[in-house]
Amino acid sequence: MGGLAQLCRESGWEVTGSDQRVYPPMSDQLRQAGITLTEGYDPAVLDDAPDLVVIGNAMTRGNPVVEAVLNRKLPFISGPELLGQLTRDRMVLAVAGTHGKTTTSSLLAWILEANGFAPGFLIGGVPKNFGVSARLGSGELFVVEADEYDTAFFDKRSKFVHYHPDIFGINNLEFDHADIFADLTAIEMQFHHAVRRVPGDGYVVARNAVDAIDRVIDRGIWSSLIRVGEQTATCFRAKNEDIVDTHTGRRVAWSMRGQHNAENAELAVAMAHVAGVPVDQALESLGAFEGVARRLNVLFESPSLRVWDDFAHHPTAIRFTLEAIHAEAGGRPLTAVIELGSNTMKQGVHGASLREAAQQADRVIWVVPKETAWDPTLLLRPDGSAALCFDASELVTELAQTSKGELVFMSNGGFSGLQAAVLSQLRRC
Repeated sequence: MGGLAQLCRESGWEVTGSDQRVYPPMSDQLRQAGITLTEGYDPAVLDDAPDLVVIGNAMTRGNPVVEAVLNRKLPFISGPELLGQLTRDRMVLAVAGTHGKTTTSSLLAWILEANGFAPGFLIGGVPKNFGVSARLGSGELFVVEADEYDTAFFDKRSKFVHYHPDIFGINNLEFDHADIFADLTAIEMQFHHAVRRVPGDGYVVARNAVDAIDRVIDRGIWSSLIRVGEQTATCFRAKNEDIVDTHTGRRVAWSMRGQHNAENAELAVAMAHVAGVPVDQALESLGAFEGVARRLNVLFESPSLRVWDDFAHHPTAIRFTLEAIHAEAGGRPLTAVIELGSNTMKQGVHGASLREAAQQADRVIWVVPKETAWDPTLLLRPDGSAALCFDASELVTELAQTSKGELVFMSNGGFSGLQAAVLSQLRRC
């Protein structure tokens, strides 16, 4: 929603917004764009009778502003539907999947930018090459991070159904969002709906050898299909600080880490190629990619200690992140602080698989929100190297005393400012 607000502002609209706990970097971006932010949901924000109210999918019936919009019969629309209207004359490249959407979308936007396409984009993070999460761009192409979460309280279809993609990328597909989907089959149906929206002269770019993706494709496809990954023409490996094309042997030094990011690059390069970028030029562009805020970023580094921050909030993503850090740790101890912040985590759907996902960490601290509806003691280890914490602020002093090794924070939220508080103390040492 923050990125969409920036696109509307860039289009010349006067934009205001209401939300709770808007935190950097998005809050900084919005204010810099001239967008007025109001903390909370006071219906008074509607007193000027706006021409249009855009309602995000976090808003529910009973919210004071939502109720006021309905009672006053103000015109309203969902964010995804509005984005679809804003991009109706553009060629849309939509990046979907359970993991890696933000990084892959950022990689794709950068490849297109580096090769002169000047794309617009809307991404759920801040690509460091651009410094913003959204822009209109001056070219024909528009990149969107295509989320499968539902659209709004009045439209329970997945967001990406509204994006009318010309090139639809599917990077991976697992069960998530247990608060709105009963099972993986329900998610596959939404992906199938998106595939049905791709025009006949468009493309579906999908990872190979993933059962859930294969089932989506088997339901029917009416566009050109391109596969990436194992046993395809687009297959990369992460080797030390390089990304390697397994077919040509070409190596490019880049800033990303881990095999999961090499797989993200596979989809981005393939989608860019369909849009007109030669594969060798796309691969070369990866060398200048600077990463994404809150996606496996180094926050602090000293001769003995590195502190990382990552958005991982699903067992597979947690495993990928810890494997990437472990590969660089050189035997140094790895401590992971992981918040059970997503609705799926709070419901306990992943259960013991979370504990298994964190195996590469020598020590794990699980931060448990009060809304957690299951027994998190399942995450403890027999050797005592895992702990539960019910108030993140209690960890500041303990973590700031970490003197060596790798310390990584993983959360899909703001972590109540934990990272900033720990870094403040570390820098005073």
